[in-house]
Amino acid sequence: MTDFDKASQKAKEFRHREEEILRCALELFLEKSEDKVTVEMIADKVGIGKGTIYKHFVSKNEIYLRLMIRYEEELALLFGDLKETDDKDKLAREYFRFRMEDPVRYALFDRLEAKCLVENAHPELMTTLHDIRDANLRKLEAIITARIDEGKLEDVPAYFHICSAWALVHGAVALYHSDFYKQRIEDKEEFFSFLMDLGVRMGNRGQVVRKDGNSTE
Repeated sequence: MTDFDKASQKAKEFRHREEEILRCALELFLEKSEDKVTVEMIADKVGIGKGTIYKHFVSKNEIYLRLMIRYEEELALLFGDLKETDDKDKLAREYFRFRMEDPVRYALFDRLEAKCLVENAHPELMTTLHDIRDANLRKLEAIITARIDEGKLEDVPAYFHICSAWALVHGAVALYHSDFYKQRIEDKEEFFSFLMDLGVRMGNRGQVVRKDGNSTE
């Protein structure tokens, strides 16, 4: 084996081990909550020494941010797979499905982002996270603007629609974790499907009612 082949093999092993660290860390965070998970626990689950973790990540906060970046990259890939000729409702439906299909993970990343912002942890990675999210939102804005121009959506700033979608998803996740409401939602799968349908139709032209009681059409 040449020196180049050895270096290439080591690089592959390094990337594979990094993927395993992130995968195992996410499983532990979801199972036990992030505050109860130590670097030692992550290392044990991967089957490596604690010191090896620090060859990949300087802190647990970096692991948090790398996982959040991966999450936003997943959404970017989903958007990239959608074609301009696709039904425009498809993007909205896929957005809601992505955000709502795993409410535990969504809630975890929401907490982790708040924690990293308070601690000003790894600002360069936080910038990367927000840049990816901004790119995703610009794609949403383009679709929303096109549907407004077609007369399908209410003619308001695109961020009205985007922030309404965020509020619906955030509220759905809060319901999922509410001890009070989750005892009353007997069919969770059907309920979340109903919410996604609402989200897709939300903001459609003619649904907004003015103070005089008439629709905007």
